Amino acid sequence: MADISMDEIKKLREMTGAGILDCKNALKEKNGNIEEAIRWLREKGIAKASMRSDRKTGEGVVAAYIHPGDRLGVLLELNSETDFVARTEEFKSLAKDLCMQVAASAPKYVSREDVPPEVIKEEKEIYMTQAREGGKPEQVVEKIAEGKLEKFYQEVCLLEQPFIKDPEKNVKTLIQELISKTGENIKVRRFCRYVLGG
Repeated sequence: MADISMDEIKKLREMTGAGILDCKNALKEKNGNIEEAIRWLREKGIAKASMRSDRKTGEGVVAAYIHPGDRLGVLLELNSETDFVARTEEFKSLAKDLCMQVAASAPKYVSREDVPPEVIKEEKEIYMTQAREGGKPEQVVEKIAEGKLEKFYQEVCLLEQPFIKDPEKNVKTLIQELISKTGENIKVRRFCRYVLGG
């Protein structure tokens, strides 16, 4: 097992926002490999790429994608903290991937926070009614509705959707990976999906 230095622990802590002990355990678990330690912390739900989520994102790109056949198009604004990051190939490539994601999976919102409360309420009521009509006992009706609501978010929220090129991860994780690499906050501000005649 590799000896873990305080510097390595500090570096991992800065990158993930996880506690010192969690960082030490992650590095021990992954023999000092920082990338694998970040992944380990994420899997355990400890890493906080969201640590950077309150930092201002005033730069970025507006990316466009037109599906072959010219019947479907997407415009998407992806923001970063600096123009330097916005100009990198990785950032532009992420923006293009996100456009293709919107084209293929037709999300309605960027994140679950954007879903109007009345939509959530209505969905939940539908799921609870379905569960009751399916003969489920009252004590599990709420749980079933919550589970179906999670699936609903995965369908309609861009950040929650499985990434089309790698369904093992969701779009949020894809963005967090670039946040970890660049050290900057990256946010999808908005998108618009156009369908001919739609």
